[in-house]
Amino acid sequence: MSTHNKLFNNIQRYVSLSDEEKAGIIGICTESRIKKRQYIEQPGYVSGYRNYVVKGAFRSFFLSNEGKEHTVQIAIDDWFVSDFYSYITQTPATLFVEALEDSLILRMPYDKVEPLCAQYHVLCEYFRVTTEKAFAYSRKRTLSNISKSAEERYLEFLGMYPDMVQRIPQKIIASYLGITPEFLSKIRKNLK
Repeated sequence: MSTHNKLFNNIQRYVSLSDEEKAGIIGICTESRIKKRQYIEQPGYVSGYRNYVVKGAFRSFFLSNEGKEHTVQIAIDDWFVSDFYSYITQTPATLFVEALEDSLILRMPYDKVEPLCAQYHVLCEYFRVTTEKAFAYSRKRTLSNISKSAEERYLEFLGMYPDMVQRIPQKIIASYLGITPEFLSKIRKNLK
């Protein structure tokens, strides 16, 4: 399956695309191979791309004043990854976006996505729906972090993303859940 077909399958879960609309999307996408540990975004630089992960894995994280890493997003095949706040507002990024595996992405530049959305309303609808879903999930995650124990958060993560547990390093999952890798090891041991 071509890289663009994977993206089209993602889009067509929410909206139908004509051949003309598909051609428009192909026209703005750049295929990029990213090496493990390579950054595609860094704080201080405006996020200029929506990045669709064809194959691979990424994380978005920030560094606290003490230098501790806090993972805020993990993305694998068929997900988008960026510093979305920076992308949407076109202000400097606050997140690092790092490849966790050798990866293949499709990059869609902001200055081409916006005119294409103006030309094809169906793309606006797609991005609206997926942005709303991302916002709703973010709210749910915030509530889980406030109201659930670390074990409950891990079980919720495991239930939603069973494939990630095999692909993503334990220290990244622990950072995403807001716990130490040692405590995550203890949780996993207790669950066995």
